[in-house]
Amino acid sequence: MNERDVLLNELAQGLRPMARGLAWFDGLAPDAQSEVLLFLRHHCLQARAVTEDAPESVRRAGLRPTHTPAVLLARGRIDEQLGKIAALAPSDERRKAFLLLVALLSVADARRRARFCSTGCAHWWHALPPTA
Repeated sequence: MNERDVLLNELAQGLRPMARGLAWFDGLAPDAQSEVLLFLRHHCLQARAVTEDAPESVRRAGLRPTHTPAVLLARGRIDEQLGKIAALAPSDERRKAFLLLVALLSVADARRRARFCSTGCAHWWHALPPTA
């Protein structure tokens, strides 16, 4: 567990305002932003995200279905599409990708928590306290 992983999970669980997460993400250098997107991709896959999560994730992210990351997510083959989303280069697309991947993590992890962790689990990210 590191500070970045805690922050990303707090954002996905709604424990930290997305405005603070965006301010943090926007303050990163482009290479660091790309690294964060790759870690989010990994977290989404670990949470067992599926293509059917796309509409709800796009809605939660506040994106239009025509935005590039949203279009990619809806195309299927989630592992391939998440790689493409994480690799988006223009800064405005990286920002949209960040919003979408946090929302996707939120959707997928909530489902995983309900199915596999409802009676308790040892996942450290499911025991995060609310932040200020």
